Formats: sequence, C-alpha cells, structure tokens
Amino acid sequence: MDDDEYAKLIRRMNPPRVVIDNNASDDATVIQVDSVNKHGTLLEVVQVLTDMNLVIKKAYISSDGGWFMDVFKVIDQDGNKIRDTQVLDYIQRRIESNAGWFIPPLRSSVGVMPTDEYTAIELAGTDRPGLLSEVSAVLTDLHCNVVNAEIWTHNTRAAAVIHVTDNLTNSAITDPIRLSTIKELLCNVVRTNSGSRAAKTVFSCSDTHRERRLHQIMFDDRDYEGVKRAKTSASRPSVTLMNIEKDYTVVTMRSKDRPKLVFDVVCTLTDMQYVVFHGMVSTEPVEAYQEFYIRHVDGLPINSEAEQERVIQCLEAAIERRASEGLELELSAEDRVGLLSDITRTFRENSLTIVRAEISTREGKAKDTFYVTDVTGNPVESKIVESIRQQIGVSKLKVKKKEDCSVLGTSRPSHETTMGYLLSNIFKPKSLQSFKLHLSHS
Repeated sequence: MDDDEYAKLIRRMNPPRVVIDNNASDDATVIQVDSVNKHGTLLEVVQVLTDMNLVIKKAYISSDGGWFMDVFKVIDQDGNKIRDTQVLDYIQRRIESNAGWFIPPLRSSVGVMPTDEYTAIELAGTDRPGLLSEVSAVLTDLHCNVVNAEIWTHNTRAAAVIHVTDNLTNSAITDPIRLSTIKELLCNVVRTNSGSRAAKTVFSCSDTHRERRLHQIMFDDRDYEGVKRAKTSASRPSVTLMNIEKDYTVVTMRSKDRPKLVFDVVCTLTDMQYVVFHGMVSTEPVEAYQEFYIRHVDGLPINSEAEQERVIQCLEAAIERRASEGLELELSAEDRVGLLSDITRTFRENSLTIVRAEISTREGKAKDTFYVTDVTGNPVESKIVESIRQQIGVSKLKVKKKEDCSVLGTSRPSHETTMGYLLSNIFKPKSLQSFKLHLSHS
C-alpha cells in the first residue's frame, strides 16, 4: 500500500467530527471540527461556511501532528446565531463529507447548479470600460443565455466565470462547432488592448468552486504584479511575514473586514502550496486581524526574500480582489434572453465602469449585483445613477448604501503585540516556546 492509499485509509477510519454549540458563546454559534489533517482541509471547512453566507467572527486553528482541530465562531448576515436546525444539520453534513461525497445544496444556496445544465466559460484579460457589456452582447448574439456569472477586476486585469445555456433548449451547449465559434468571438473581445499578456478564453470541464477558480485565474494571470501603490495608502491591507527559528513563517494580516475575507486568504495560501498549522482570526466591526503559522508543503518555512515578497503581494491581491471600491447597485427583474447585455450597455452608455459583478437567476428571476465607478475610477454622480434607474426601472435597480461597500485600510490598533502574544501562547507547541477561457459541458 503506497502512502496515498494509506492516507485515504486513515481518513476513512477517522471521519471528521463536527460539534455545533449555540450555548458556548453569548453572541455566536460555535462550530468545532476535528479530523485527520490533509492539505486543503482548512479550506474545505471555510468554504462550507462561506457558501452558507456565514460570517466568521473568530477562529482558532491548530493542526500539528496530523490532526486538524479548529473552532469557528459564526453568525448570519444579520448578526445573529444560527438557529435553523435544517441549516445546522446541513453544515454538519457538508463538513463531515469532506471525503468527497455529494450533498445536494439547500434551496437557499445562491448560484448553485449541476454542471450538466450549463456550459462554463472562463475569461482572463486586460480590464477596460465596457468589457462586460461587449462580452454579454457577443453571448446574446450567439443565442446564449447567461444564468450565473461572477466577474472580478484587480490591478488592470479582469477575470470571469460565466455559466450559459442555449436559448432554445435551456441546457448546456455541446456542439463543438458552435463552441469553437463562441470561443473565437469571445477571444476577439478579450484580446483587445490586452497588451503584452495573452488573453484567455477556454471552455472548462473543471468542477472547482467558482470563487476559488476566480482566485486561481487571477493568480495565473499575475494580477499581483499589477500597478504599484504607496504602502502608506489607506486603501491597502497590511501583510507582514516573520520566521520563527526554523519552524514556521508567521503571516499577520490587517485589513478592513468584509464578507468572505477568511476564505480568500486561506484559498490563496492553499493554492500557493502553503499549509496552515496554527492560526487565529478576529474580526471587529471595522478591522479584521488574521495570524497564521505556515509552512510550505515540503515542510519548510519561507526562507528567501523573493518568496516572502511574492507571498505578501499575493495575499494583498487576494484581500483586494473582492473588496470592491464603488457604488453597489442591485438589479431584481424577470429574467430574459439579453437582459445582462441590455443592462451593461446602459451602464456603458452612461460612462460607468463595472469593477465587480455577481449574476444569478432562479425560478425565472434575475438578481444581479454590480459595483460601479465612473470611467476614471471615481464615485458616480447621483444624477447619473438616477438617470440610469429611470432608464432601467426605479423598482428594478436599487442603490445600496455606500457604507456597505468594502474599502480596505491599514490602521494598526494598539493590541497588535497582545494578539500575537495570545496566539503564540495558545497554539505554539513546546518546540516554539523560544521562538482563460474554459467551457464545460456534459
């Protein structure tokens, strides 16, 4: 029996154990997870919590000795404990099934569809005003209906994962000639002004989590090498690294708190082949503090200055990609073929730039969220917003409060040393006391 088969046997003999307690904390639901550790276990757990739209207020992570022992304090989007027994049971089953068994999503899950029902398209290229409008127009002309999509922009780069169906059959597009045409025309759109970096348009057969895939696309596109900004900028997160003897590299991050922040960081560390052995997360109303003790999968901490700088850049990028600076607009309307094309064209004609977007449909209803600025990256004038709402429909397009949008910061509270000391004494073992475009179909 080889090492991989032995590891699988050990995991089958020691299935994950999840304990959910609503009495252990006054203001949060406590979820404790114990399991055999493997690379990616932490990400799997955090991904489940993120997909359920839960907010991680605090987390304590320990995984030395081949065993994974984590505690998460979570709340819902309204700041309350999780009381619904169906939701609690689903969370437990999802986490305990990390061996790969499939559990159907709850009805309340957003943007989840079986992969045989749509064709998945992945895009990567240089960002520019009107890009999503042009992509949407091409898909409409090719009789494709966008059912779900997510678009990110960062450091002049853009990435998208788009799920489309055939207009007539409402199913995945499988004809190879038609797929080739779609790919060619989308490549022409994305390739425009791509500069020295190649644009990518690919049909994807991957079943990778959509948001994780967006991180991977932008990482592969090296968006972390984008435009340099002053370290003192108030919009930048603070990321520092420190080696503890020859055991760990300690990664400390401070940024404005926002939804899915922990997922974005853990996802990036995992895809960069780093393992989190100990850590803590603490989020306050304004600032989030994260501290992780990591090693590379080869068992070594980060030794070179070049790799330290690369990790810092990649983590900064991971924090910034989803921290949309812009006005949040929410569209609720009856879904129809060409709706996204019409909406994004209206934005473009009124000189708005989409910096991030989430597109979803369910039961014939479209619910889309757009984060927009003007073409220079500045806030949108209120009179332009009202004009657009009149064109689209005041009841269909809502303006979310500006303060709901995330803006990163780098303020350093006085408890920095206390937090690091707390983590090192709780989790440090005795030895440390001295310190493209893809389409998928089936």
